[in-house]
Amino acid sequence: MSARTATGTRVFLLPDLGEGLSEAEIVEWKVAVGDLVTVDQSVVEVETAKAVVDVPCPYAGRVVALHGAAGETRPVGQPLITVAPADGGDEPAGHATYREEERAGSGNVLIGYGTGHGGSARRRRRPRLTLAPEPVAGGAAAAVAERAPEPATGPPSAPRGPAGAGVDAAASAGVAAGGAVGPVGGGTAPTGETAVLVISPIVRRLARDHGVDLGSLRGTGPGGVIRRCDVEAALATPPQRPAGRAAARDQHSADPAPPGPGRPAAVAEPAPAHVGLAPADASDVVIPLTGIRRVIADKLSRSRREIPEVTIWVDADATALLATRAAINAATPDAPVSVLALLARICLSGLRRFPQLNAHVDTEGQRIVQSAGVHLGIAAQTDRGLLVPVLRDAQRLTTRELAAALAQTTADARAGTLPPARLTGGTFTLNNYGVFGVDGSTPIINHPEAALLGVGRIVDKPWVVDGQLAVRKVTQLSLTFDHRVCDGGVAGGFLRHVADCVEQPALLVANV
Repeated sequence: MSARTATGTRVFLLPDLGEGLSEAEIVEWKVAVGDLVTVDQSVVEVETAKAVVDVPCPYAGRVVALHGAAGETRPVGQPLITVAPADGGDEPAGHATYREEERAGSGNVLIGYGTGHGGSARRRRRPRLTLAPEPVAGGAAAAVAERAPEPATGPPSAPRGPAGAGVDAAASAGVAAGGAVGPVGGGTAPTGETAVLVISPIVRRLARDHGVDLGSLRGTGPGGVIRRCDVEAALATPPQRPAGRAAARDQHSADPAPPGPGRPAAVAEPAPAHVGLAPADASDVVIPLTGIRRVIADKLSRSRREIPEVTIWVDADATALLATRAAINAATPDAPVSVLALLARICLSGLRRFPQLNAHVDTEGQRIVQSAGVHLGIAAQTDRGLLVPVLRDAQRLTTRELAAALAQTTADARAGTLPPARLTGGTFTLNNYGVFGVDGSTPIINHPEAALLGVGRIVDKPWVVDGQLAVRKVTQLSLTFDHRVCDGGVAGGFLRHVADCVEQPALLVANV
């Protein structure tokens, strides 16, 4: 992952980022040309198709070149940063201790977990909230709050140089425009500037590309975080007329005196644009199919090409399931159980009886492989797109453990802190599309899995109970399965078992 020149300069190559990942997009450089870096110091934040991660440099020395600017995509194995031996007089305190590591490097870089010399207590720094100050008047880049100091578990941090040094003019222009965000803030914004809460680099890029001022938006995420939907809503909203102009118009319309000397005629206002229509001079919005969006497109297209999928569905009375959940949570309110956790438990019960659905087709070997453990995927909608984090060996978890794991996993997925390994290797997926207010769906199987259970919203509907019409809590369950791994009898048996357990949760006791 490096190349050494005759002068001792080392070129650090972009390392292997995980299964199926061949490139990464540079989000933010954390060092500049001229900076001194230490072994395992994080030098750049990159975004892969699965996660945003920090890349530590395995060499110590002075940065002489940064290969690529913010927003540029770099393939694995290509130069990322060039480091030269530091001058003796400029060597930072504590740097000499790491000369041996600098000479030998620190081995293979493990994304998010250091490179082997950080000490046993060194842990992956979780991405933190970005404070993006509004641009300063005059076009100058806004000052950015300095990063909070890291815990003293590794070598002292090297001094920082001017932000953006060594990066091309396009990147500098992006910062000046307020699009590219500087170092993560330490919790307070500079005096006199408005702090904008942004987590996702996708949101920052979308705002930058379309000229949206993040400081003018009100975030709808937790704690006021600006989400992608907030930027898209701003793009869909026609620009507002300045308040002063509107007030002047109202004053003219209320003044009965005709124009005359010293009283200019009122300027005619243009006709208001029709709500919901783009301006006449608007151009098409072009969104590059990159990052996670491209991975989603490729994976779903491959699923449709290779898997002969069939979808079956059934309506189920979930009244008893909701009552069971309420009883569980009333008994132990400190460890609540979600409906999704109960549905996951029901799926695990069904897969024990119908293991044919916990499988995948090995097309090269012309065989069906049934998995010994259930690696349960949970479809989660995030600002970066649809992700399917995986709970490995979910069958070993209790219902309460499932609830806790699901809550933590979905929260981490939406925050973008899940490592790439948590987003692969699923054997069966549970998709709760009812949260979007829809009753049913024919979802696409998460390749290379063989089945996916979808759950619609739970709503009041008329239902026949013991020959009498009653209002019950009803949901629609759909099962999409690969017809190569089983026939309709197995799929129907699994779905019927799931529906029966939803209607009579006591049936789960016989299978737990």
